[in-house]
Amino acid sequence: MKRVLTTAAVLAAGAGTATAGGIERSTQSVGILFEEGTYAQLGFSRVRPDVEGEQQVTLGAGTLEGSKSGDVIGNYTNFNLAFKTPVNDQVELAFILDQPVGADVNYANDTDYAYGGGLSPLGSSASIDSVGIRAILKYNIDENFSIYGGVQNQRVEGEVSLFTTYEMETDTSSEWGYLVGAAYERPDIALRVALTYHSEITHEFNADETQLGFADASTSFETTVPQSLMLEFQSGVAPDTLVFGSIRWVDWTEFDITPTEYENRIGNSLVDYDDDTITYELGIGRRFTENWAGAVSLGYEGPGGGFSGNLGPTDGFTSVTLAATYTFENVEITGGARYIWIGDAETEAPSALTGGASGVTLGEFEDNYAIAYGLQIGYQF
Repeated sequence: MKRVLTTAAVLAAGAGTATAGGIERSTQSVGILFEEGTYAQLGFSRVRPDVEGEQQVTLGAGTLEGSKSGDVIGNYTNFNLAFKTPVNDQVELAFILDQPVGADVNYANDTDYAYGGGLSPLGSSASIDSVGIRAILKYNIDENFSIYGGVQNQRVEGEVSLFTTYEMETDTSSEWGYLVGAAYERPDIALRVALTYHSEITHEFNADETQLGFADASTSFETTVPQSLMLEFQSGVAPDTLVFGSIRWVDWTEFDITPTEYENRIGNSLVDYDDDTITYELGIGRRFTENWAGAVSLGYEGPGGGFSGNLGPTDGFTSVTLAATYTFENVEITGGARYIWIGDAETEAPSALTGGASGVTLGEFEDNYAIAYGLQIGYQF
């Protein structure tokens, strides 16, 4: 039953990684490495953000101060698939498939907001799609200590359309990185502390850029999905009771999307971040019967301050998650739901819309939220 508690705890910690730092959509946990024997896991989450803002400056007759943006972040579904098996008494192998980064932003044309119908009959939109796979080997030094490492591949692509004056679409970039980590365990009290480092992965995209008044251009540019460091822990504190949590740092100041022609014509980045993020999670899980276990957790990511990107107008969050696991024979089914209070954010008006002035607040996004649901099925062979 220890694994049932752990499964509920993992889903509580990770169900619906909505509005986390940057464009993150996966915590990149390696928890499956610590499952017993041969184990397979399939998970889905559905995230429903509600992010709306109000314009703070008049930018021409068609887009006035007080204009509403409407809901600008679309609903999305994430998936993950993982498999772990022993190679021998000391070595274990795991494969993890997920979606590490993503974005789905749409300023609808039926609003007077600047990025919406105020400056364009078609509004503005942006999307980023990804698939990541990790192959990891874990070496058990003894009952208490283990080390692990592996490689990770990411396939990423994106497109953007702004005011009908600029459009960009990339090809699919497939690049490699690595991960390393170490763990300490005390099986008698379900104690585990694991520290994992994921390297940065730099993608070189070929892009087609179209800008009103200029010839179409085939260009290339680089974007770095940043490095991260994650500490995960759990411990039994009473019979059938487990506390768990994590601390995760991501180097988002290294992330930048600056297509070549966009920089030449506009003079700044399409997307970048001023601050790194540190995300905290703390929860408790408990077994209620031989078949049922549950968990509750709290999450927090502090605001970075300054301006948030117009293609991601959020800044930090606070969340609460509930999860429950039902187990029978070799099958575990875990369901969870998370409510996220999204941090207030301000966005900056592009200098092209303000006569060259920088530091002008375009929108204030306040009192926003997201709801996420998750389902995970595990099977021990």
